[in-house]
Amino acid sequence: MKFHKPVLGLVALCLLCAGKPALHANSKKDIGIVNFATCVTESKLGKQEQEAMENIKNQMAHLIKDIEEQLQDLTGKLSDSDFLDGLSPEGEQELKMKYGQLREEHERYQQQFYQVMQQANMKLVQTVSSYVNAATGKIAKAKKLSLVVNKDACFSFDETFDITQVVIEEMDKSFDELQAQAVSKADKQETSEEQTAVN
Repeated sequence: MKFHKPVLGLVALCLLCAGKPALHANSKKDIGIVNFATCVTESKLGKQEQEAMENIKNQMAHLIKDIEEQLQDLTGKLSDSDFLDGLSPEGEQELKMKYGQLREEHERYQQQFYQVMQQANMKLVQTVSSYVNAATGKIAKAKKLSLVVNKDACFSFDETFDITQVVIEEMDKSFDELQAQAVSKADKQETSEEQTAVN
């Protein structure tokens, strides 16, 4: 069966067009998208770091609240004319000095609070980032991905690119291994100390 040249050209064009989607589909396998925020909130490491950060926040907030209550009490006394009338000039001056000191202490603790929270947040991001980097490296190698990017770097993407859950699973695996190693090391140290005490 013979084909005329125009028919052959049409067949060739159809084959080319049919081949393009296949090439595009294969390229999807070369890219991975990771939601870093989800890695922080859902991974075991992220949850541990968030809990540690929350504990620091609560301790600092409790300290500041205690000073604020003392300041509120002194403010009430200093604005109560009947209370002040019952004090000697020295007593009133001492009360005002105490108020001033507490104000300075309150401001100092507030500054420390912001600094400590900023440092804790940086530590959280750095620690989780190192785990995400290690996990994505392993997954990229296993899945033969050419590129893995953070979701925040994308305006939009196909959900099939998302490998966040796989990354979290790999992070949790590494976290569990390190925890087991830490427990084993602690047990060995405890056994060694007990043997030293017996000897």
